[in-house]
Amino acid sequence: MLTWNPALRGRSLLTLLDVTHAEMQELIDLAIALKARRRAGVRGQLLFRRHIALVFEKSSTRTRTAASIAVRDEGGTAEYLSRNEIHLGSKESVADTARVLGRVFDGILFRGYEQAMVEKLAKVSGVPVWNGLTDAFHPTQVLADLMTVQECFGRLAGMKLAYVGDGRNNVANTLMLGCAKAGMHYVNCTPPELTPDPALLATAQALARETGGSVRVEHDPVCGVQGANVLYTDVWVSMGEEAQKEARLRLLRPYQVNLNLCRATGNLGGELIFLHCLPAFHDHQTQMTRESGALEVTDEVFEAPFSRVFDEAENRMHTMKALFVSALVDQ
Repeated sequence: MLTWNPALRGRSLLTLLDVTHAEMQELIDLAIALKARRRAGVRGQLLFRRHIALVFEKSSTRTRTAASIAVRDEGGTAEYLSRNEIHLGSKESVADTARVLGRVFDGILFRGYEQAMVEKLAKVSGVPVWNGLTDAFHPTQVLADLMTVQECFGRLAGMKLAYVGDGRNNVANTLMLGCAKAGMHYVNCTPPELTPDPALLATAQALARETGGSVRVEHDPVCGVQGANVLYTDVWVSMGEEAQKEARLRLLRPYQVNLNLCRATGNLGGELIFLHCLPAFHDHQTQMTRESGALEVTDEVFEAPFSRVFDEAENRMHTMKALFVSALVDQ
């Protein structure tokens, strides 16, 4: 029987700081149960007559498809609204758009640039709002990441995750919080120029002390990944930062996830998985990799047996479904 925490009813998720350690774990456990239910061929009606707006300033493959199918799997509807299709912040204030959407929909998933935008939507709309990505945080991604780790190892507490690359982007920020809340050991392997915000780092370290985990920054990637069970990377040039491409590539070349770095964990052939939130520049099938070769990860790691990137991508759907059900459905 599916169960979820009634305390999450009506709640938004703008960062992982919006849930307690226990609530985050309950969302992951619910996502695993919903995944098993779907694989057993069950299509439920938990979200019947629930309607969710997908408000996207930034394009997406995984967030859009995962959210749409998560809602439809349980009998609800999802309406995709790109910035070009509505008046968000242009002909109409964000507050006015939020109030209209709140009258029509039961919840809003926002994917865009400014964290202030998703916070305004949550403050004004009167319905739960979920952060599908901003420049600051990406909580729906990291719930799926942690779900994947739990599926692979049977636990989160005590596992070591080394993030390698741009240490102050939205994924790195959110992984830092998520791992701390889960009692994991998180190492941010990044150049000094891309060190995470000191205040956020201090917050994550304080959370880790509560759970028996740890959070630290390491500028030497070989040192940082030693003992890691999870190697994680992300693109080196995020949306909106294309003008910084050449400088960013020069800075991050030593942080590429390749087989040598995997061997440095000491767990290659044992308890090691590779994760990436995608899209990934790992082969010669994109314009950027045709010009520059593999970037943040090599093809041999991306396609290795220990790579779990497509399990991770699928899990976006299951964790979003857990969020929607927990926020919109009475137990």
